[in-house]
Amino acid sequence: MHSLCPPECLLSDRSRLNKRGYPFSAYHLSCCLSIGVKVKADRRTHRSHVSYIDKSRNYYGAQGYPQAYQWAYNQDVPFAPLNKPLSECRVGLVTTSFFERKVDKDAVAGSAKKEPYAAKCDDAMEGLYNKDLFWDKDTTHTEDLDSYLPINRLREFAEQGRIGSLADRFYGVPTDYSHRRTSRRDAPQILEYAKEDELDVVLLVPL
Repeated sequence: MHSLCPPECLLSDRSRLNKRGYPFSAYHLSCCLSIGVKVKADRRTHRSHVSYIDKSRNYYGAQGYPQAYQWAYNQDVPFAPLNKPLSECRVGLVTTSFFERKVDKDAVAGSAKKEPYAAKCDDAMEGLYNKDLFWDKDTTHTEDLDSYLPINRLREFAEQGRIGSLADRFYGVPTDYSHRRTSRRDAPQILEYAKEDELDVVLLVPL
């Protein structure tokens, strides 16, 4: 379903839906049905996924860029098989969420740049800031820390012997469409953190 909610729908964000082509949420759909608006929907016999690649391509095309977004392609990928059982491995976490920061109201939009960081797991137990990231805020929430930074679950796994241990620190990286910054800045910094903490395994949990 890709029709826009009518003006009567107080829950719709028409500008956001227009620019990014977001589908209806359950809230929008129930609103439209309640006022008798006809909603066109494709009949489907099974669940289907949302193609992030297609969505991104369409989004960039709608912004007037001369060419579609070029996805990263690596000819050589340095896969590294584990040389020990997972039950003996020290595990680290990487998230795309950050600690909440106070921003000057007069600052230029986008001037607060995000950099890779390392922080104590215990300092994140109250949650991280992620309202500036793109996720379905109509149908879910991030009140459960372990849904995007599973510190408690991995500590439980360590107690159960499923992993060797969880690192004292976790790492954060910004969501960035720049291949250059990702490969030349973010990835090397995370690798350096992992070496410092003597990790065997790193789990990326992007939001």
